[in-house]
Amino acid sequence: MTSPERIGPYRIERLLGTGSFATVWLGHDPLLDSRVAIKVLAENWHHDLRVRERFLDEARLLRRLDDERLIRVHAAGELADGRPYSVMAWADGGSLRERLAGGPLPVPEALDLLAEIASGVAVLHRHGVVHRDLTPGNVLFRTGPAGERVLIADLGLAKSLAAASGLTARAGTPGYMAPEQDDPLAVVDPRADVYGLGRLGLRLVGAWQAGGAAQGSATGRAGPGRAGTDAVGADAVGPRREVPPEVDAVLRRATARRPADRYPDADAFHAALRRAVAPADGPAPAPPGRQPSPGSPGRPSSPSPLRGAAAPAAAAARLRVGRGGAAGRRRLGVLALGALALVALGATAGDGPQARRDAGTWTSGPLTVRLPPGWRAAGSGWAGRYGPDGRLEPALVMSPDPRRWAADPTLPGAFVGLSATIAARTGPVGFVAERPHAECAAAPVRRTRQAGVDWVVARFTCERGRPEIVEAAGLAPGRAGLIYAQVTPPADGGADFVDVLLAGVRVG
Repeated sequence: MTSPERIGPYRIERLLGTGSFATVWLGHDPLLDSRVAIKVLAENWHHDLRVRERFLDEARLLRRLDDERLIRVHAAGELADGRPYSVMAWADGGSLRERLAGGPLPVPEALDLLAEIASGVAVLHRHGVVHRDLTPGNVLFRTGPAGERVLIADLGLAKSLAAASGLTARAGTPGYMAPEQDDPLAVVDPRADVYGLGRLGLRLVGAWQAGGAAQGSATGRAGPGRAGTDAVGADAVGPRREVPPEVDAVLRRATARRPADRYPDADAFHAALRRAVAPADGPAPAPPGRQPSPGSPGRPSSPSPLRGAAAPAAAAARLRVGRGGAAGRRRLGVLALGALALVALGATAGDGPQARRDAGTWTSGPLTVRLPPGWRAAGSGWAGRYGPDGRLEPALVMSPDPRRWAADPTLPGAFVGLSATIAARTGPVGFVAERPHAECAAAPVRRTRQAGVDWVVARFTCERGRPEIVEAAGLAPGRAGLIYAQVTPPADGGADFVDVLLAGVRVG
């Protein structure tokens, strides 16, 4: 295949992948100086109006949802020959299929990852979308300042395109496809995706052998319809002994043959998985029920890689994830199954700056906070964020119950961290702007000076989850770094609660 020099304004660098319905190219955006993935409808289908419309439907849907757990679409256009294309974020970290080809993941990492995948699928379900084709090839990774982000790709595009084209095609990848998807007259609802999540979970924890055919993804490494290794074989090999029996029970229910015997949607599956890995002797997890799934840092639904003393009701107490060197940090070791946690940047015990408790205060390295009455603190380092010396940068969580804060939306609390690496990359305004809350209403950004720090403060009110979330950032005196605070104020805290809390943050 001859590589085009340009697609629209984008300079083409190389072919990423090709499939039955689309070709994916790696392009360069000259205005933003960044790489993008450009998916172009295959030439032999662009005259079919039904296929063309389904191709554009996916781009429109992803653009409308605009969620960081889904592949984001930046733009769309047409080639000179009339073929449509969509410009997407490039998943530079590859796919889960590639990662599994390198061998099994540690069980804690596998469970963290499964929770992240379920959170992305939950975004679709809350918008009435059924993916229909959850496979390792459609789970992608994108690197960023806070570590790797899991992305859900394709939205069953190849299946809908096949149906629109009149081809006879199964509505999912064998091994991950729910039994009812074999019946062209069956109603397919979110429980089909729950089945796919369960099968992914069994694959991740080593309960099934891999083999078969795959569907492609927005990495382009194997486009829709291209052979791969996503399907799960029919022979069970049994979960590893590190897998708690409660987790095994969740996965078995998710993969029940009858849809009525499964969890109703990805939110319910996610909550059940969180409860299954909660430490038996730890604090009780948040009450079950429909809750927002994890989202971006500072959103009411983001994951928290809190570890050690600061871990919420999560896998860390029973299935602690080790650092495993630089490669482990690059992968998803910084993620945790703090299922309904707020901060996608956590606080951890050990390995970081020395933590110290004094009367009414908590110190992590050069960072000291004054605790509101009745609050406690935990943590001594910013999980996944390392300073120039290779050590964790200082951070902490404070709340009436810091271990439960991330998992319990009824608890007020705050995460506070100090980062020299963030300060080298961006300022307070830019850092706060990186933490949007798409599902919440934003108040005008304000500035306040507290204890010698000029803070940029953004407040969000939300209908679901936590009623109020505040994002704040400022430069520490002496340019020691950027101070970041994410606050969920108490209902009776008063209008000045956030400013009083910020006034109690010191760097010295």
